Amino acid sequence: MATPAHVAIIMDGNGRWAKARGLPRLAGHRAGVEALRKTVRAAPGLGISYLTVYAFSSENWSRPKSEVSDLMGLLKMFIRRDLAELHQSGVRVRIIGDRAGLQPDIRGLLDEAETLTAANESLTLVIAFNYGGRDEIVRTAQKLALAVARGELDAEAISAESFAVALDTQGIPDPELVIRTSGELRLSNFLLWQAAYSELVFLPCYWPDFSREHLAEALREFAGRERRFGGLGGQDVASRPAAG
Repeated sequence: MATPAHVAIIMDGNGRWAKARGLPRLAGHRAGVEALRKTVRAAPGLGISYLTVYAFSSENWSRPKSEVSDLMGLLKMFIRRDLAELHQSGVRVRIIGDRAGLQPDIRGLLDEAETLTAANESLTLVIAFNYGGRDEIVRTAQKLALAVARGELDAEAISAESFAVALDTQGIPDPELVIRTSGELRLSNFLLWQAAYSELVFLPCYWPDFSREHLAEALREFAGRERRFGGLGGQDVASRPAAG
């Protein structure tokens, strides 16, 4: 069975999970963190090498201040509580998203997680934090434009490949599979460049209910699809567009 090396997940439905149980939204987010722990532990055994999760979007700042504060607290707790286990299990942590303007303690934790686990190889856990696909593309365009203005880069030399290398996901292959929970059928500004050729699987379960079985189900659906990349079929996976 073909297994995607890189799976990305839009972890959706925490609030609705809590509402259906008469619980506060924070309870849903806490249950979502536990679902993330289980997914990270399951991924290597299913043949996944890269797991990207949409933890906090650049649009999430518009939520009520109390909920944003709760989410920041959960992020801090996750890193402080789980970082040692992740490191011991050989998980490398990468953070993508805009870190400018983040509180110093948050930035410090993100830097610590990346530095401590940099040499690990069993799984790369990519956490999209303060991330938006359009924002990433704009920041990358600005970076390349500045390099051109400084004479460090020839504008004609900019290609899809060189653009991809300048993205937050530099060195990470594009996801072959993107999963979204909760039954919503959209990408919501997640990995817009990187997901250009990804297979999409939408599951009806809310994220706190997501299990190893749900992940395996999505992998089975992926294995049954033919990936043509604009061709006529029968292409080897190695012929797919190169990742940045």
